[in-house]
Amino acid sequence: MKLAHINLVARDAKTLAAFYVNVFKCEYLREPKVLSGEKVSRGNGLPNSEIYSIWLKFPDRDAPFLEIHEHKVTHDRQQPKVNEPGFGHLVFQVDDINAVMSAILGAGGTQNGEITDFGAPDMPLLITYARDSEGNILELEQPCKPAQDQRGPSV
Repeated sequence: MKLAHINLVARDAKTLAAFYVNVFKCEYLREPKVLSGEKVSRGNGLPNSEIYSIWLKFPDRDAPFLEIHEHKVTHDRQQPKVNEPGFGHLVFQVDDINAVMSAILGAGGTQNGEITDFGAPDMPLLITYARDSEGNILELEQPCKPAQDQRGPSV
């Protein structure tokens, strides 16, 4: 078994896709298309289903991919909370947590928490939480070298 894709239901699929392309350097895996008809409705259990579907691949990999759907008929909800049961968040391991957070803010996202060392002295790990442009929760992780390795050799 393997994870095939992750789906986000968007209010505006094009805008949300642009967020992931700009911030996380995702690329289109295929041309966006509209999914509709009897098979789609039977499969998802929604009568008269019509979905604008965008597939994005993450840098350097084709799977799992990010599938963004904009349904013709939606039911709005409040922004999810970090401790709410159900789908929690997407986690991205990054090389520069500050640069990615700046990109998130510049692309219409928000910062949800402070950048914190969540690791151990021998294995530091910076983390923080944020939200994409539609309020979905993101976690950023940046593995770091231990402090003694960052200073260079001792004399």
